Amino acid sequence: MPKKIPMRQCVGCRTMKPKRELIRVVNSPEGVVSLDFKGKNPGRGAYICYDPECLKKAQKTRALERAFDKPIPSDVYAGLEAQLLAQAGPKKEGQSG
Repeated sequence: MPKKIPMRQCVGCRTMKPKRELIRVVNSPEGVVSLDFKGKNPGRGAYICYDPECLKKAQKTRALERAFDKPIPSDVYAGLEAQLLAQAGPKKEGQSG
C-alpha cells in the first residue's frame, strides 16, 4: 500500500500541494514570524509556495494575518520575501519566452 502524501494549501494561491513542495511560515511562541524551511520549528504554521508572487498575494489578501490572528508589519513581509528569494536562488526573470 503506497504511503499517503500529506497535502497543504498555499495561503497565497490557495492551491493544494504536497507538503514538501511548500514552505512553512511559522509564528513562534515568542511571536516572531519567520520561514521554516525544515518544517520543524515550534509554533503555528501556514504554508506558501516557493513563488514570491504567492507571498505578495498573501500580503494583499491578509492571509497570514488571518492564519496567525495577529497583525503582521510590512517589514516582516519584506524579510520573508528576502529569505524566499535567497532560498529559491536565481530565477529566469527577465527572460523573454
